[in-house]
Amino acid sequence: MKRAVALLGVLVLAACGTTATSGSQNLAEGKTFTMSVAADPGSLDPALTVLSVARQVGRFLYGRLIERTSNGEIVAGLAEKWDATTTTATFTLRQGITCADGAPLTAADVAANITFVGDPKNKSALAGLQVVPGTTATADEATRTVTVTSGAPDAFLLTNVGTLPIVCAKGMSDRTLLAKGEQGTGMFTVSEIVPNDHYTLVRRKDFAWGPGDWQKDQQGLPDKVVIRVIANETTAVNLLLSGQLTTATVAGPDQERLLAQKLDHVDTATPLGTLSFNQADGHLGRDPSVRRALLQALDLAQVGKVLTTGKGRPSKGFVTVEPRPCTGDNVTPNLPAFDKAAASSALDTAGWRAGPDGTRAKDGKPLSVKLLQPTVLGPTLTATAELIQQAWQGVGVKVEIQPVDAAGINQALFGTGAWDAAMVPLTLSLPSQLVSFASGPVPPEGVNFAHVANAEFAEESQKAASLAGTAGCEHWDKAEAALVRDAGLVPYFDAVVPTFVKGAKFTISDSIDPTSIRMLAS
Repeated sequence: MKRAVALLGVLVLAACGTTATSGSQNLAEGKTFTMSVAADPGSLDPALTVLSVARQVGRFLYGRLIERTSNGEIVAGLAEKWDATTTTATFTLRQGITCADGAPLTAADVAANITFVGDPKNKSALAGLQVVPGTTATADEATRTVTVTSGAPDAFLLTNVGTLPIVCAKGMSDRTLLAKGEQGTGMFTVSEIVPNDHYTLVRRKDFAWGPGDWQKDQQGLPDKVVIRVIANETTAVNLLLSGQLTTATVAGPDQERLLAQKLDHVDTATPLGTLSFNQADGHLGRDPSVRRALLQALDLAQVGKVLTTGKGRPSKGFVTVEPRPCTGDNVTPNLPAFDKAAASSALDTAGWRAGPDGTRAKDGKPLSVKLLQPTVLGPTLTATAELIQQAWQGVGVKVEIQPVDAAGINQALFGTGAWDAAMVPLTLSLPSQLVSFASGPVPPEGVNFAHVANAEFAEESQKAASLAGTAGCEHWDKAEAALVRDAGLVPYFDAVVPTFVKGAKFTISDSIDPTSIRMLAS
């Protein structure tokens, strides 16, 4: 099973909503909502991907047991009642929920979804991120109740399991249907897929289980949603300005054109400035002194400004989605200060000596770094990669920049392992979501792609998991700080990324909430 790491968003499950609006507030009927995504989502099976674009599309297709309001309140989704500790949870389903094909959704179907993800043999991409391995669920059809037993203590069990995308029985028995976005429980169904071009979704007129007291018979709901795959941000901006797109997220300098037009937008933070070092055997990142030296050789404040065109901010932690459950600054005091001379001295001490051409070598092997640079996160990453390359070459490191698309990142991080450093961000809403990325099994058995083995992180995150919600923040903060000090997986600069809208309004939580979309009259 191929694993996919999210770009500009992984499992942003606990976010509160912020609203984007545009123009007149008069609502319009029968309209199509058109949005752009930077890459093709590939498989839409929600249990087997954490690729952010697939999650965005899946939000339209698959319901969740609970939802969250703009002020962080948990409200009804597929479930009308719920209760949870760190080890058990119960959910009582609403009456009358049906699948995309009209079949009823049963408590047993929901339990099967949760148990599938929790069973290690299924190698779900959500195992360890959203559902603790070993988690099981049982159903009582008479009361429409699902009872969940976590495989280990989970501080955020209610949110993690409650926001799991739920699919129907036929999809559980034939996951090829889920790969095509079928057998969902959400507000829309797929009517057309043209890979690498567009996905057309049609609203289910029987959908009546939106968040809280949401009503299906209200004005302004879109009849269709078209999700267009547009890798080039300039093209997306042109289409938005010409009215061919309703909304687009623009991370790069093209956003200035939209700001000049005073288009409405909502801003979200993501740790776009993140560096990971491969700590597997045979890679230079195995040596913590080399990892720290490479960080010390970078003026991360300047790198961050180039990356975000001066609009970002220094990272404080791995969790950027608001509201952050734990608010400590786990990054600033734990990053090595920029000091080129100290970086050079550390590499000397580690045995990497400069040769006649300035390139360092040890035992006849050059100090060489293959730097993965995503191509789907906007044009500033190219300039940033070149700035990093220049800085590392300045201390005697040979650097090869490897531009890669989403599929290439997936292959390198979770397949070949042919990388040394990576500029791949993980956008998290809960500190617990970091655990499987920074500990435990490595690919292909797990998602610990950097082969992190940090005893302090493992110990502190385990302590935190046994304390419900924010009660464990002291331990979550210590766990994150340990990762930054160890210099293997480091967020250093957050981008503030606007999503622009024209002709509609909606709420963004983990992504655009389909039940919140209202189309506006021209």
